[in-house]
Amino acid sequence: MSAFAGTVHTEWIKLRSLRSTWFTLTCLFAVGLGITALTANAAGKGYASATLADQLAWDPAGRSLMSYVVAQLVVGVLGILVVTSEFATGLMQTSLIATPRRNRTLAAKVVVAAAVAALAGQALMFAAFFVGQGVFALQDVPHASLGDPGVLSAVTGGGVYLTAIALLAVGLGVLARATAGALATLVGIVFLIPGIAGAFPGWLQGLFRFWPTLGAAEVTKTVPDPGFPHPWLNLGGLCLGVAAVLAVAFAVFRRRDV
Repeated sequence: MSAFAGTVHTEWIKLRSLRSTWFTLTCLFAVGLGITALTANAAGKGYASATLADQLAWDPAGRSLMSYVVAQLVVGVLGILVVTSEFATGLMQTSLIATPRRNRTLAAKVVVAAAVAALAGQALMFAAFFVGQGVFALQDVPHASLGDPGVLSAVTGGGVYLTAIALLAVGLGVLARATAGALATLVGIVFLIPGIAGAFPGWLQGLFRFWPTLGAAEVTKTVPDPGFPHPWLNLGGLCLGVAAVLAVAFAVFRRRDV
């Protein structure tokens, strides 16, 4: 086993030994699928009374994947805890004594966080899709299958988006070194700024089309917002932004005292 593989294995042992890891993953699926069932049920009930234009724009796949809104916060917490749990307990200093090469330690954390977030995120998106389509089928409203145009792309795109948010959270955790500070920053990025975008003057509205989490989330739809006609390009932009945050995190982690 190579030195890096050994460090990755060590980080995985540390992550899985935390109760908060399993609690967070349980919340991810319980809350995510619960929201899926509730939102799908409400959307299905409103289909019959919807206008013809709304019925033509009906996106059963996108409706069933709305749980990503809350899921991104949960996977963000998981990504933050990969780092801040050690800062909080003082274990980070012990980890760096055992593995003096700081880049290797942080890279191992990134790999573990990415793997867990990717598996959990993809599993949630597929489960949410099937739960949502099951609800629509019971309500006798149009529903989708994975073989329909754009559906598999939307489901897998949701998992990629959640993985990117988890890695963003790892970077924020390194920079903040505290769970509360990193979480507050993450909430601002994915919820606060997109939520208040409409309150800004019209001449600024165009700038928000480049806000990474706004357009990237459109990959979960088969009928994306006209303002974001190329959601996968937006997702690519988000990934570049995450890579930049991680690059800064690596530089800071390498130079800063623990």
